[in-house]
Amino acid sequence: MLERFDRFNRRLSDWAASLGFAALVFMVVLTCVDVVGAKLFLMPVPGSLDMMQLAQLLAVTLAAGMTFIQRRHVAVEFFVHMLPQRLRRAIAFVVTLLCLALFVTVVWRLVVYGMDVQAGNEVTPTAKIGIAPFAYAASAALVPVCLALLHDLACLLQGKLPDEP
Repeated sequence: MLERFDRFNRRLSDWAASLGFAALVFMVVLTCVDVVGAKLFLMPVPGSLDMMQLAQLLAVTLAAGMTFIQRRHVAVEFFVHMLPQRLRRAIAFVVTLLCLALFVTVVWRLVVYGMDVQAGNEVTPTAKIGIAPFAYAASAALVPVCLALLHDLACLLQGKLPDEP
């Protein structure tokens, strides 16, 4: 059951990371068009900063799930590896539980923020792009991180560290 859950979350995170990569490609193309337009034709892309900020939000949040699953995030573990396995599991459990609480809170607050900016019809300053859909997208993009943390907690409750086979 845990393996099926992990496969599902990996597919979901891989799909989200692909969308995040598309946002990154959009950022590169937008930067090139903006620089060439500004330098050669004296016509920068209107609202490029707004679009860049929103694309960056999507790129980072959409890639977060796969980054966590592949253990490519920053971690400081040099001392913990010297501890007995039982103590390592206890520390990992507490840290994972705290991380889960943090990301569930972030998802929740992004949804609340999205509702607030939607109610106020808030838009970006220059391009006038609605902010609410991006807040909702960022909250949905972080759900795979929460699922990965739940998977890790389940592994720890079964008595093994999440990165062990």
